[in-house]
Amino acid sequence: MSAGNLTPPVNAFGVPPQGGASSGPAEPVPRMLLGLRSWFAIVAALMVVAVLAPVLNLVVPEGSVFHMSDFAVALTAKIMCYAICALAMDLIWGYTGILSLGHGLFFALGGYAMGMYLMRQIGRDGQYQSDMPDFMVFLNWKEFPWHWAFSDSFVVQMAMVVLVPGLLAFVFGYFAFRSRIKGVYFSIITQAMTYAAMLLFFRNETGFGGNNGFTDFKRILDIPIATPTTRMALFVITGLVLIGFYLFARWLVASKFGRVLMAIRDAESRVMFTGYDPIRYKLAIWVISAVMCGIAGALYVPQVGIINPSEMSPAASIEMAIWAAVGGRGTLIGPIVGAFVVNGGKSVFTQYFPEFWLYVLGAMFIAVTLFLPQGIVGLFKRAKKETRS
Repeated sequence: MSAGNLTPPVNAFGVPPQGGASSGPAEPVPRMLLGLRSWFAIVAALMVVAVLAPVLNLVVPEGSVFHMSDFAVALTAKIMCYAICALAMDLIWGYTGILSLGHGLFFALGGYAMGMYLMRQIGRDGQYQSDMPDFMVFLNWKEFPWHWAFSDSFVVQMAMVVLVPGLLAFVFGYFAFRSRIKGVYFSIITQAMTYAAMLLFFRNETGFGGNNGFTDFKRILDIPIATPTTRMALFVITGLVLIGFYLFARWLVASKFGRVLMAIRDAESRVMFTGYDPIRYKLAIWVISAVMCGIAGALYVPQVGIINPSEMSPAASIEMAIWAAVGGRGTLIGPIVGAFVVNGGKSVFTQYFPEFWLYVLGAMFIAVTLFLPQGIVGLFKRAKKETRS
């Protein structure tokens, strides 16, 4: 081989090792964010969320077969909130290899931040006709706790939706990752964190409504929350946020940052030897996924109408992992599909066969683990590959 054909060695990220030739290789060719078909699918999803669904719900008369009922709107919006959580789970589990059983806590914290604002919006329309929420009047509280100081400000509470889950995730992740806690031990301590928080929020003296939580919301931004137009506006916002987060996640995993995350998932020790600090990358994606869950919780509460400590139970976090596994980890679209399939099935089974749902959920998870390790999306990819061959 002639000297002109020699190129300096590079690592997995296109970076020459220390001491190598400074000329180095060319920068990696940037990949397209999405293919043409995927962009068409994104546009179609936008049209369904922002145009078709509002028309079917608000314009088409109720007697028509094409009418989208208020129940269908609320159910779809709720599942879209779950899909955001599943997408966040895929970033931390599917692309980084960190199985968290505590993301239900971040979801609930975002929901409580929104719920505090909605409780202040009730005003004197509550049962006791007081400026304070009914549960505080019932407990004979005379003034708001310190953490309710700015709960009447929409801007401040929306900031809390991002800051509270993000700050908790940062503090927890900083000490956990610096201590080299990984694998099943990390999953256990995230589950313990969630369980401890759930027990704390069950206590009445914390000022979060105890086991009943927050409910009976009346308004948001001084607009009645139960009107069809308000509910449809929240539906559209939730759909747009889901699509936006999907595009953000697609950009993230296609970037150099995403390639490092996948390298950490596959061989963390080798990533350290190439000069990267895995702790920073794991902490960054951990906080990002927590914030995504917090925003999902804030969108969930005004549409479902309640938030209580059961939303941060360990079972809720385990369900998030099931959505990602059923749809297909490491695919981004898979967890979204899994959230719709699992929660759609849950809605049907709990309506007609409620006593069998937990058996079906367990059987679904076992079947996917044994026979479809790449989930539903992996099944379609395999079928497509066999068709081509």
